Amino acid sequence: MTDVFQPFWFDQAITEQGEFNLPTLNSNITADVAIVGGGFTGLWTAIKIKQQAPDSQVVLIEKDRCGQGASGRNGGCMLTFSTKYASLAKHYGYEEAIRLIKLSEQAVFDIERFCRQHGIDADIRIDGSLYTATNSCQIKQLNHLYAFLQQSRVSGWQKNDHKRLLGGSAKNIDAIFNPAAGSLQPAKLVMGLVKVALSLGVKIYQHTPLTQLHKSNPVVLNTPFGSIRSKKCVLATNAWTPEIVKELKRSIVLVSSDMLITEPMPELLAAQGLNHGMAVADSRIFVHYYRTTPEGRLMLGKGGNYFSYGNKMRPLFDQPSRYQRQLKRAFSAFFPELPAKFARSWAGASDRSATGLPFFGALKDNPNIFYGLGYSGNGVVQSFLGGDFLSSLVLDLKNEHSRSPMARGPLAHFPPEPIRSLGAKMVKAAVKRKEHMEDLEQPPYWLDCQLAKLAASAGKADKNN
Repeated sequence: MTDVFQPFWFDQAITEQGEFNLPTLNSNITADVAIVGGGFTGLWTAIKIKQQAPDSQVVLIEKDRCGQGASGRNGGCMLTFSTKYASLAKHYGYEEAIRLIKLSEQAVFDIERFCRQHGIDADIRIDGSLYTATNSCQIKQLNHLYAFLQQSRVSGWQKNDHKRLLGGSAKNIDAIFNPAAGSLQPAKLVMGLVKVALSLGVKIYQHTPLTQLHKSNPVVLNTPFGSIRSKKCVLATNAWTPEIVKELKRSIVLVSSDMLITEPMPELLAAQGLNHGMAVADSRIFVHYYRTTPEGRLMLGKGGNYFSYGNKMRPLFDQPSRYQRQLKRAFSAFFPELPAKFARSWAGASDRSATGLPFFGALKDNPNIFYGLGYSGNGVVQSFLGGDFLSSLVLDLKNEHSRSPMARGPLAHFPPEPIRSLGAKMVKAAVKRKEHMEDLEQPPYWLDCQLAKLAASAGKADKNN
């Protein structure tokens, strides 16, 4: 076990499957590809490189335990690009938007098939996703979104007023459903990916932080007790990337996503209609989301809570959530019939891009160093695609992934500090006031509506009103 505060998922995975003990790098080595970061992006990239180029020497280093960052502390919701069609089309064009949506929906089933093929028990349940409305304003937004998606050939969404499809909560008064989604246990997936990567010949070193990156040719990565000289390098460091590469410092903002999970109560959840693996999210900008687990726990989370000044990785990202009171209040609002017996709360740093979409590419001053980040709270499925983008770039493959505009780096940037943080606080306050008035079924102030539009990309679904 690690001394670092442990989110729930890893404690459960280690209890059931045992710890994986991997060495620390303590020598100077060479590699064809060096990957920094042992989360979903780094592991999927390593696996897909080895699948396409089995003879390549791939080395992966992780500063802590593989998956200790966002990959092991997210909600485990398998969501796709489909509700971000308007953003995709705006930035990449209509045809590419449709292609990316279809890829992301197929990825849900590809992840499940990969796990079945390799004997990974990640508690995957492809029971769909539900986007709900909890007030009349959200109903209007949801209906506009549904109509827009139908008109735009994004046809996977269904409108169904059956009570069973309202997410087990009377607070949800309308909803749209997509079967190409679900949930999984993220730490179990990480541990399974580690085993697959090792079986393919990837060398993995844990507790091996990158201390210095030399943008030379070959690339040199220094660590406390060794180094790696590699032809190519992948930075799969997500929220830590701004500390490593100044070029990407303004391409994301770090925002906490905070979660809590209950003790098991399978009978009560079944009576509430919550005996499924569906991922449920409301229509707020800083969204509430929840899902159940196979053993009968209920997890609820909320995004957009703490904005980190200067994109620094603060200690609070590795502690029990400081927003437990707000989370428990939201839990009671969604599930007043359920007893509030919570096993754990935690937080994680979400790397949000200015477009709300991930991006991949190579550094301007060294085209042999690649990166992928900006998942904006939707990384479980998109990081699987990230492995396709990054492996294609690393192996210099001329395919749909390397040619995609999503593989050309960030399309927008945030303002410098202190403007970024001051603006974020102002916009966040406006969003809270606007959504509070909507909950009261009262019209929000015009200025708050205008400011809230600046945060529209932060939502899990585009706003089309």
